[in-house]
Amino acid sequence: MSEPWFLTPCPSPSSAHSKAALERQSALTKPQGSLGILEDLAVRLAGLQQTDRPSADRVPVILFAGDHGVTAQGVSAYPSAVTVEMLRNFANGGAAICVLARTLDLPLQVVDAGTLADREIAGVHTDKPRRGTSDFSYEPAMSSEEGAFALAAGQRAVARVRDGKPDLIILGEMGIGNTTSAAAIAAALLGVTPPEIVGAGTGVDADGIARKAAVIAEALALHGLGNPDIAALDVLACVGGLEIAALTGAIIAAAQARIPVLIDGFIVTAAALAATRLNPSCREWLLFSHRSREQGHRLLLDALDAEPILDLRLRLGEGSGAATALPVLRLACALHAQMATFAEAQVSGKS
Repeated sequence: MSEPWFLTPCPSPSSAHSKAALERQSALTKPQGSLGILEDLAVRLAGLQQTDRPSADRVPVILFAGDHGVTAQGVSAYPSAVTVEMLRNFANGGAAICVLARTLDLPLQVVDAGTLADREIAGVHTDKPRRGTSDFSYEPAMSSEEGAFALAAGQRAVARVRDGKPDLIILGEMGIGNTTSAAAIAAALLGVTPPEIVGAGTGVDADGIARKAAVIAEALALHGLGNPDIAALDVLACVGGLEIAALTGAIIAAAQARIPVLIDGFIVTAAALAATRLNPSCREWLLFSHRSREQGHRLLLDALDAEPILDLRLRLGEGSGAATALPVLRLACALHAQMATFAEAQVSGKS
């Protein structure tokens, strides 16, 4: 029996192109290292894209949406009906990520990976095994078969953008209750207590945060997820979301296809942690856009040894933080490609 597709190792970045990019950076008309992280980003992209001149021009955005049964426990400030209502808003171009995508000229693909919508919505790809997850405070959020379907939905979404030869991709999400699911996944995989990782999500107050933490603690005990060595697939099935599983699959599929991924905030980073636990070789293909205001994001970034590009106190999701960081990547690439070297500009180098 062949192993699942998501376990196939991802290719390694090109060390030769990274080395050449580093040498070019040292020859540009500036003190070495003076452009800080911009230099590092250009060098990393050169190795990932196997090119002397990295680019961040062709960048599709894929947004996965899903609903969560755990919202029945009062863990969100908004009713679950908002997920499907927002799907229509995405399709009509009215959401924040739509504005960012238009402004930056990014194609946007919206995927219903598991919402409660009972019919297809124009402008939205429907690719889901069921309508919403179960309430994981009582039973597993999904079956292992449904989890495998959702992982493959992420793979299929990446396949739909591959022909456009993307320089990298941005992944986003939407789903009322998904910060609760992401916090449960993070707590299980990191072996930390829920109060260490639970945040305000859509804007719940202190009592709401305490309620979220209590619900997650009870769920972790119910499903026996107190050990961080438990397989990520089991964690996703027990307390995950269909859109989070799809994100996990998309991250691995992109890395397998040599496409760098610009990771968004707390929820996408939780999916990234799950992806790296399933397939550690995908880690090198991940760039981290920003530090979310959500409390647990710091722990996730630390676990992934990630240095985010921005810190603007964002916590919206949708891929909005990644889209906001994209111009920084574009500037890093432009500086790397277009600055003159000391020799070209006939400028004296360092004594």
